[in-house]
Amino acid sequence: MSNAAVLLLNLGSPDSTSVADVRRYLDEFLSDERVLDIPAWKRALILKLFILPKRPAESAEAYKEVWTEEGSPLVVTSKEQQDLVSKQVDIPVFLGMRYGTPSTTDVVREIVAAGITDLFIMPLYPHYAMSSYETAVVKAMEEINTRAPQMRTKLLQPFYQDDDYIEALVDSAKPHFEDDDDLLLFSYHGIPERHVQKTDPSHAHCLVRDDCCETAHPCHATCYKHQCLATTKAFLAKAGIAKEKSAISFQSRLLRDPWLGPYTDFELKRFGEQGVKKIKVMCPAFVSDCLETLEEIGMRGLEEFTSAGGESLTLIPCMNAHPSWIQFLSGRILQWQQELIDGH
Repeated sequence: MSNAAVLLLNLGSPDSTSVADVRRYLDEFLSDERVLDIPAWKRALILKLFILPKRPAESAEAYKEVWTEEGSPLVVTSKEQQDLVSKQVDIPVFLGMRYGTPSTTDVVREIVAAGITDLFIMPLYPHYAMSSYETAVVKAMEEINTRAPQMRTKLLQPFYQDDDYIEALVDSAKPHFEDDDDLLLFSYHGIPERHVQKTDPSHAHCLVRDDCCETAHPCHATCYKHQCLATTKAFLAKAGIAKEKSAISFQSRLLRDPWLGPYTDFELKRFGEQGVKKIKVMCPAFVSDCLETLEEIGMRGLEEFTSAGGESLTLIPCMNAHPSWIQFLSGRILQWQQELIDGH
């Protein structure tokens, strides 16, 4: 007899805005070989000499700008999503974070203790990237294979152009589209260009040719850039917005390596200087608002844009707890449950 459950996975946050907690979080996050994919000795050196001495204090100040009475916006919203999805299905729904708490290790321990035999793993990342989707899945499977190798698992694949996901994205953003004159900027979380090339199994397509994302290729199954462009194209079509009224950029660079571009901060400055007065920004790489949306775009991005001559920047919230997003998640769980019934 099957004993089924669901595991929602997200990135995570520091436990508090104290410098010590932020340092601990950044150390765990940036020690991940899928985030800083350089030799271990070099990663440790960069962390110890260049990042951990100053970055935690700066990040702690940024977290203070968005922290709520309940805690980190990302964790608070993820728990709300967990609660709302739980009410739509008749099996337990667990929540784990790749870094910080509730940790993936602790939640898998809890799942195993509950006697779960079938687990639906749902990474809350629409797009595939080694530093988000991949690392979350690898960590969860390592813990499961160590503690309960007999457990049967199913994995939610990246849903970047799933019709139901696009519909949820449009539904959640629609209330912010009253003014048709604004430029709509899709700001995706950035990744180093080498990550895109590493996840191309052929090592001969991604970023090798100018039209690599438009030319069909098996590597698109794991190509972050292609998937971001596909989400944008599907969203514009569903929302009925002309491509000319939109733009795409990538945010949150780290260190000096070349990252996917154009860069959001540079684009906001350019738009302001070119006379764009009003801009709306949405961040579809995130399903929950967090430091990168609320502070980096909603506060710093606003300042960058207005300092360059723009008048107003509107941050379109992530899907967060929108009913259409909750329906997407619960719908996929119900499909999986039906598969279990049919399979058994």
